[in-house]
Order: sequence, then structure tokens, then C-alpha cells
Amino acid sequence: MGDTTHWREQREGGGRFALRLILALALHGGRRFARLLLYPITLYYFLRRGAERRASRQYLARALGRPPGVWAMLRQFHGYAATTLDRVFLLVRGERGFHIEVEGLAELERRLDEGRGVLLIGSHQGSFEALRAVSTRHPSAQLRVVLDKGKTPIMTELLEALAPDVGKAVIDASRGGAHVVLAAAEACRQGAMVALLADRAGEHEAQRSVDFLGAPAPLPVGPWLLANALQVPVLLCFGLYLGGNRYRLVFEPFADPVAIPRDQRGPALDVLLARYAARLEHYVRVVPYNWFNFHDFWAAGESADPGVTPNRAA
Repeated sequence: MGDTTHWREQREGGGRFALRLILALALHGGRRFARLLLYPITLYYFLRRGAERRASRQYLARALGRPPGVWAMLRQFHGYAATTLDRVFLLVRGERGFHIEVEGLAELERRLDEGRGVLLIGSHQGSFEALRAVSTRHPSAQLRVVLDKGKTPIMTELLEALAPDVGKAVIDASRGGAHVVLAAAEACRQGAMVALLADRAGEHEAQRSVDFLGAPAPLPVGPWLLANALQVPVLLCFGLYLGGNRYRLVFEPFADPVAIPRDQRGPALDVLLARYAARLEHYVRVVPYNWFNFHDFWAAGESADPGVTPNRAA
């Protein structure tokens, strides 16, 4: 039986003191030294977090096509720890010390040159922080990231203290759908990139079921209603962690624009979600240990009519 606890109810890993200590050691000792600390930290959380272990085993069995061993689950836990650590260095030092390959950059630049803004839709795979680092290559293009600050308040507070400008560029999803829609629309009017993750629903957000890794999984409809409201080019974005200091940032054209007819809302959403899930599954197969949804992803989520979501303004 899977753990049906909603992901928002999972406690944040580590207290304020522990996270401050780890950040201080990382910044003063350097990335190479800090990565040595990841091994005991990974083992500690692997042993302490039973729900996350069960979610890892369930996911990896689907992604790998076989029951995973302890080593496979530890690899996934370590990948999460490594990308979390790299968030610090990517925010503070940018790309320095990292090798970030970029695919599809020309397509992104072409869309940005149109001046309408761009909606980037990603997932909890690898590191979305690599997107912020690459955005510094094009300082004229602003980046606004939709992020629920309420999920990991301690980590968010510490990271924003390290990089205040990045914190100011966040659109806080915990303030509600109307705030997200208005802030995203204003950013697009200024020709900015608006980025969000679309593979995890809020606690009371409407979802629709879609096939993912061989079984029905609930995905949120809010991001696609937002895309429909903004009427700007939509690109998928995946920041894949390749190990060590290597990342691959992939941009793929998805729609220009997203169109959801009011009288065909359900079928139109199903088509969009199926296309997104197919690309999600593709990259899960490419880098299976990059998946960082440590909850029962296939549990039946609370659903509602697709027109009634926290993003009502969409």
C-alpha cells in the first residue's frame, strides 16, 4: 500500500541550524569539500525518511522496469542532495565551476525576440536552478519563477539571503492563483520568461488523470489554464543533472499559444497533459535518478472540475 500523504504535508528536511551549518561549510569549504558531506547526509535521510524510501522504490520500479535495490534508491537520494547543494553555488556563483550544455537555445531566443514573453514549463527533475544560471547569458531577458515559498520556508529564506535579487524575481504561488496570473501576465508584457513546474498539484488544485510510466497519475491543470490565459509561446524546459558538475538544459517548443476552448475544456486539457506526460516520461527514461517527487505520485489525488482551481483568474 502506497503512502497517500499529500506532498505538502511532508516535513522540510533539516532544521534552520542544520541547514545554516551545511550552507556555511559549503561556502567556506568549497563545492568539492561540501560534496563529501553528501554521503553521510544522504545515508541519514535515507534511513530516517520511510515515506520517501517507499516512494523511491515505487517510482524506480516503474522507471527501471525492475524492483530497485538499495543502491538504486541511494543514487536517487544522492542526486537530490547533490542538486540541492548545487542550488547554493548556482545562485551565488552562477555557471562558474559547472559545465552546462544547452539544447534548444536558438528557439528560446527566437521567441524572446518577439517581445511577447515566454512561458517555460518544467518538472521536478534535475535542477531548475540551472535555468537561472543560464539566464545570465542573456541579461536583457528577465526571468520570473513561480515558486511555492510555503513548502520549504527555511531553505527559501536562506537562499534568498544569499541571492536577494533572485528572491525578488520569484512569483509566490502560496499567495493564490489570482496573484500568479496577474504577476505572470505583467512579466510577459515586459517580454520576460516565466517559469514553473507542472508535475505536482497543490493540495486543493484540480487535477486530471494521465498515463505516466504505465499507470494513471494525477497532473495539475492550473499551469495549462495559466498558459491559455497568457497566450504566449510555451516551451518545455528540463534541467537534467548528469553527475559531477554537469547539467543539460533542454528547451523544447510546445505550443504557440495554448488553446483551450471553453466548450471542449476537458478534452483539450487531456491532450495537453498527455503530450507533457510523454515528454516527462522520455526524460525520466534518459536519467531515471533525476526524479525528485518523493511521494506516491500515482495516488488518486483530490480532483475537481477543471474550471474550478486556485488559478480561477485563468
